[in-house]
Amino acid sequence: MQKPNYIPLIILLVIAVIGILPQFMAVPTQIVTEGINSGDTAWMLIATALVLLMTPGLAYFYGGMVNNKNVISTMLQSFIAMGVISLVWVVCGFSLAFGESIGGFIGNPSTFFMFNGVVDGKPWSLAASIPLVLFAFFQLKFAVITPALVTGSMAERINFRSYVLFMILFCLFVYAPLAHWTWHPDGFLFKLGVLDFAGGTVVHMSAGWAALAGALYLKRRRTHAEAIVAPPANIPFVLLGTGLLWFGWFGFNAGSAVGASPLAAIALATTNTAAAAAGLAWVLFDAAKGKKVSALGFCIGAVVGLVAITPAAGFVTIPTAIFIGAIAGITSNFIAHLRTKTTLDDTLDVFPCHGVGGMVGMVMTGVFASKGINAAVTVEGLAFGETSLFFTHMIALVVVSAFAFVMSYIMLKVTDMILPLRVSEADEKEGLDVSQHDEFLIEA
Repeated sequence: MQKPNYIPLIILLVIAVIGILPQFMAVPTQIVTEGINSGDTAWMLIATALVLLMTPGLAYFYGGMVNNKNVISTMLQSFIAMGVISLVWVVCGFSLAFGESIGGFIGNPSTFFMFNGVVDGKPWSLAASIPLVLFAFFQLKFAVITPALVTGSMAERINFRSYVLFMILFCLFVYAPLAHWTWHPDGFLFKLGVLDFAGGTVVHMSAGWAALAGALYLKRRRTHAEAIVAPPANIPFVLLGTGLLWFGWFGFNAGSAVGASPLAAIALATTNTAAAAAGLAWVLFDAAKGKKVSALGFCIGAVVGLVAITPAAGFVTIPTAIFIGAIAGITSNFIAHLRTKTTLDDTLDVFPCHGVGGMVGMVMTGVFASKGINAAVTVEGLAFGETSLFFTHMIALVVVSAFAFVMSYIMLKVTDMILPLRVSEADEKEGLDVSQHDEFLIEA
């Protein structure tokens, strides 16, 4: 049993007390209803719930792939994000991402501190037909799943308490700035003309590069170093997780149209099409190398397709989504195979799938973005004879990659200085389910 530690509980209680103070300082103003569209609001309520469903889906997806001694710990790393990031977002995360811009790089933390002015505030300028609080909570679900994605690279060897601290630092110093750069009208990437419909840079590239930093920082698992092959704990969990992710991704991408519109329908269609193409591309590429078609392969491929279409979902045609999915599936499969020939221990291939998949999507958006699909596209992609968007995306790809990797590595170092990031060799051997949580699976 570990020593009692009251500090986190005290911090939570302090936040709770701060949260109720405004109720005694001012009378809340009337909630804004002018301009709010009930249809858009209804759809965005559903989309918000769908995106949250993706995090439990990710828990099953990752939990099924790890060793059976680490299933609960791996799944909990996703579930705990729903609790921790939800509070961080209310306190200052939303304000850092979408508050009044400070030089195009970060939001003013006081703009929406403790959600001040969110419930009764004017709608977000780019989502004018839904309440601001709904927009804020839709964006929260993106912030929740991003650090959860990172955990796959550090699975089976990360200290749970350290992970929670890293997750908070990542949200504040990596995710929030990237969201501000990309999605705030005054963000410097937004002004540069970068197109990211639903989070190819903000979510997947940031998670992928953070995953690479985590794998490098934590180094190899004992089983990896000794070439001990441990089978996935539960392939049906992976299948279930994939189904939940695929289902939830309709909210992720179609919801990013922020309204019940034809654009939302197109985003939904491109999302499904890319996932189908990538899942098939992955298993067919495996078959071309002499491997059998596997459930695991199709599931990973489908998720890669969902990742790759995310930045492009509302900017490209449905047939184009087939190409994007197929290229992403083959590319990520190839990179994942190369990774196995190195000493890099990215446990669940987060960088080859999310990092590379996100970058493929970023490039493809610069190639295929069309005004005919989305009027917000002021400069069309390379395929239509215009070059500026493509080169803008190449610049953004380098900038986002460097920032996400370097800042994530720094946050890992800071976390490690406060709480040891890696569990002991004995704890790793025993399994994190027992060593970190005193819980274990009962095998049939």
